[in-house]
Amino acid sequence: MTPNEPGKERTGTANLFLAAHCDLNGILRGKRVPADHGQKVLKSGIRMPMSSIGVDVWGTDVLGNDLFDRGDLDGIVEPTERGPIPLVWGEAPALFVPMWMRLEDGSPFFGDPRRLLAEVLGRFTAKGLTPVVAMEVEFHLIRDASPYKPVPIADLPDSHAGAADTIYSLDELGEVSGFLDDVYAMAGDCGIALEAVTSESGPTQYEFNLLHRADALRIADDTVYLKQIIRNMARRHGMRATFMAKPYMQHAGNGLHMHFSLIDAAGRNIFDDGTDKGTPELRHAVAGMLEAMHDTALIFAPHRNSSRRLRPGTLAPVNATWGYENRTAAVRIPGGARAARRIEHRVAGGDANPYLVIAAVLAAAFMGLDERLTPPAPTDGNVTGVTARPIPPDWRQAIETFEASPLVEKLFPRDFIRMFTSCKRQELEVFEGDISALEYRSYLHTV
Repeated sequence: MTPNEPGKERTGTANLFLAAHCDLNGILRGKRVPADHGQKVLKSGIRMPMSSIGVDVWGTDVLGNDLFDRGDLDGIVEPTERGPIPLVWGEAPALFVPMWMRLEDGSPFFGDPRRLLAEVLGRFTAKGLTPVVAMEVEFHLIRDASPYKPVPIADLPDSHAGAADTIYSLDELGEVSGFLDDVYAMAGDCGIALEAVTSESGPTQYEFNLLHRADALRIADDTVYLKQIIRNMARRHGMRATFMAKPYMQHAGNGLHMHFSLIDAAGRNIFDDGTDKGTPELRHAVAGMLEAMHDTALIFAPHRNSSRRLRPGTLAPVNATWGYENRTAAVRIPGGARAARRIEHRVAGGDANPYLVIAAVLAAAFMGLDERLTPPAPTDGNVTGVTARPIPPDWRQAIETFEASPLVEKLFPRDFIRMFTSCKRQELEVFEGDISALEYRSYLHTV
C-alpha cells in the first residue's frame, strides 16, 4: 500500500479518530473518538443533529430554518467511500474519518453540501457525462499580532500600497519552504495530488493547484482537507493561514478558482473540436454559468468580507462576462492544448465552501447544456466597463436574491436553499447588530 492509498491497515496505529462532516460554511464539525471505538464509527457512523450542518460561521444554531420545528432530529453521519486519512491536528497519532450525513430512512440530506454536490453530479451521470475538475486555492500566511488586523509574515513597507507585492517570487517561496514541504507531505499521505505552489501578488500570499481529476466529489473533498492541512501546518510553524477573501484592502484577495471540462462515455472532451474556440457545448455551458451568476453569487461570496474582493482593478470579476484567455472576466477559457479545452470560473473567494462552489458551477453549466443556451459575445480586454449583469456587490442583496430566485430553485433542492439563506441571514443580523470601531472613531465626538 502506498502513502496515497489509506486503508484499514492504518486504523491499528491510531490513538484516536477524528470523525467529521463539512458544514455549509466549509468548516469541519464532528467528534473525537477513542481508538477502541474507531471500528464502530467506520462501520455504523455516528449520530449528530442535522442542525449541526447549518450552524452559522461562529458555530451557533440557526433558528430560522425549520429543523427545530421538526424537533432538531438527528441525522446519520457515515464514512464516505474514501476511508480514514492521516489528517492530524495535534501530535498524537490520529486518523481523520471523512463523513457525510443522510436521513434516518437512508435518503440523502441535502443540507449536507457534499450530498448536494453528489445530486448535481447525478444529473451529468444520467447524460453519460463526467466532469473533470481542478481547483486553485489561495491563502495568506499571517501572524496573530493584533486581534483586529492580520499582519503578514513579511512586514509591510510604508512606501506605497504595492510595495510588498511579490508575485511569483522564488525568494518568498524559499522563506517558507519548511512549511510548504510539510503541506506537500501530509497532502500526499492523505491522497491529495498537488501540482505547483506559487507566490501570489499579495504579501505572503500563496496558491496551491490541485491536479485535475475525473471525480468532482474527490476534488471537493481534497480542497476542504487541503485548507485544513494548510491551517494545521501553519500553526505548527508558528504562523496562521487565512483564506479570508479580502484581508487587506490595498492588496489582492484570496480566490478559489475552478477549472473543469466534460468527458463523454468514450472519454472524449466534449469542449474540444480541434479549434481554439471550442465546441457549441462549451458555449452552452458558459451561457448557463453566466445566466446563473447573479442569482447564485451568495455561494461564491458567502460572507460579510467576501464582496470586498469583487472590485474593479483587482483581477477579481465584477460582472457576468466571459472571454478567451481573459483574466479580468468571470469565466475564462484558458489557452493551451486543444485536447484539454476547459472552462475556468473565477468568481469564488477562498472563503467559499468548495462543495457548494463546484455544485453551483456545474449545476449552472448543466442548465446551459440542457437548454442549449447561447452566451453573449466573448470579451477582449478589461471587462470593468463592459455592459453586463453585475455580480451583487452587497451581501444583503446577494442573500435576498438567492432566497427569492426561481432560477436558484431550478438548480438546487429547496431544503438546501432554506438552510443556506437562514444561515446567512442570521450572520448578517449579527454584523448589523454590532457598532464598528470605525463608526465610533468617526461619529462619537464629532457629530
